[in-house]
Amino acid sequence: MSTSAVPASGVFLYDADCGFCKRSVAFARDRLRARSRFTAWQDFDLDSVGLSPGQTREAAWMVLPDGRRFRGGDAVAELLVRARPLVRPVGRLMRLPLLRALNRRAYRWVADNRHRFSGFSGGAL
Repeated sequence: MSTSAVPASGVFLYDADCGFCKRSVAFARDRLRARSRFTAWQDFDLDSVGLSPGQTREAAWMVLPDGRRFRGGDAVAELLVRARPLVRPVGRLMRLPLLRALNRRAYRWVADNRHRFSGFSGGAL
């Protein structure tokens, strides 16, 4: 696995075919000012970080330059830790064991039901 394609701030991989995903990324980038590169998994060399299209269809991923990878709700928590200062504590709290379990369940529920959200469509979160 080579992480040379991963910037120092990490890369958040999302599904470009998912309207909910694109809106969520725009919110994180513009409102939360998350310091990460946002890249559609379809436009990224997944092999370079040891991920497959199947894995990235199922969930969003945060990949750090040291090779660590975070999936789904854990990826969201890592992204929030790299956001504006007032949001960072939320990301840190989401890493705690009990809240991490709740975060993962919430992420899975949203991902499984994203088609129900008005104005959003298909793909993985």
